[in-house]
Amino acid sequence: MKMKTYQYDVAVIGGGPAGLSAALSAARHGSKVIILERNDYLGGNAVTGLPFLGFLDKQGRQVIGGIAQEMMDALTELDMCSGHNRCPLHNSVTVFHPDIFKVIAMKKCQEAGIHVLLHCELVDVNIENRRITQVSAMGKGMRADIKASVFIDGTGDGDMAYLAGCSYEKGQADTGLMQPPTLMFSLCGFNEERFFDYLEEHPEDLKPAESMQVSKGYDVPYFKSHPSYVFLGLRNKLATLKEEGKNPLSRDTLIYINSVNPGQIYVNTTRILNFDGTDLEELTRGEQEGMEQIMQLMKLLKNEIPGFENSYISSINPTMGVRETRRFSGVKRLVIDDVVKGYIPADTIALGSYKVDIHSATDDSTILTDLEGPYGIPLGCLISNEVDGLLLSGRNISMDAYSLGSARVMPTCMAIGEAAGVCAALSVERGILPNEVPYEDVVTLLKEDNAILSI
Repeated sequence: MKMKTYQYDVAVIGGGPAGLSAALSAARHGSKVIILERNDYLGGNAVTGLPFLGFLDKQGRQVIGGIAQEMMDALTELDMCSGHNRCPLHNSVTVFHPDIFKVIAMKKCQEAGIHVLLHCELVDVNIENRRITQVSAMGKGMRADIKASVFIDGTGDGDMAYLAGCSYEKGQADTGLMQPPTLMFSLCGFNEERFFDYLEEHPEDLKPAESMQVSKGYDVPYFKSHPSYVFLGLRNKLATLKEEGKNPLSRDTLIYINSVNPGQIYVNTTRILNFDGTDLEELTRGEQEGMEQIMQLMKLLKNEIPGFENSYISSINPTMGVRETRRFSGVKRLVIDDVVKGYIPADTIALGSYKVDIHSATDDSTILTDLEGPYGIPLGCLISNEVDGLLLSGRNISMDAYSLGSARVMPTCMAIGEAAGVCAALSVERGILPNEVPYEDVVTLLKEDNAILSI
């Protein structure tokens, strides 16, 4: 077996939105950084066709800046982003070209001097005296051993923290069930104008479920006037088709995201129930069921829904979009009471404002609850209280399941990642542990980097 050892100041495991921004911020603040990613690209769920939700709060105020906004600015310069559009359903929607996101992510890492290592899977974590000394990854018959002063877990599922033996929670406190994942796909040949004509003739197909709080104005005129939009509807039509035996799916709603490419949309409708995204057998089952559902859905759309008659699948995402798995124990914990109250403590390193969005693990329902304003995510939620030198980044931070329903969206995860990178860089520079870095210093640097920490 070929083996290679790397020595860096900061090692980031996982190159999704949170890991990407963590690596960039650590490198820009003076650290020598390596980022490991199991896929053949950087960006994670940001390159699936999902929009960015949560840049704006319910009042239309921007609550996310920094690297997340920088990425959107770079896409906008190439006419590959439609900007932040207010939405009666999601507060705001930001649509961009996912493949160009990949290109920009790689370019920014190269410019920052980050060593990017793709095609490798984390396999081992070494701990000595409560501290990670080395992680190991495998790919193509090669073993890579990475030593660093600070490690940042940006894997989403918390794979590094898990292998390090850290305590974690999964799912709701009463049931342990987790939100289901979706296997998304891209659809071309969509006739938007014909579909909108149908919706204008059938307004009942835009009536939301009682469990979803939607402001006025989520209608066809809104869709026509906003290039960035997410469609969520057809509940009446799908229910009727179910009664007629023409709808084999267990979903009551069609969800798609508009694209910057005419005639193309990204469909976010499949749902894998009773699923655990940390189990290999479950992941395999999910991919299989997801592909089956996609084929059933395409047949249904083409045969029954105006505007989809000439549509076709242009791509199926290589991996599922997992909404929820492990959440780890930190110095502090984000709880739903503070989220709902809009509590912004002094040690806030990122704001969240997206609705509390809970997809049922057992049926086709979704709970979508408004937040009147943003809340603050404390620095301590990113710092492991069990392993020294370990920072969490993204949806694996210390929080409860209901808080995850809001904080899991990608702009918020990028803001969290940026803070993790700043904390890591200060830890390396001063030769201290991340939990010894004064939060005031992290906040100061984040503000200098155009992060938004107050409204």
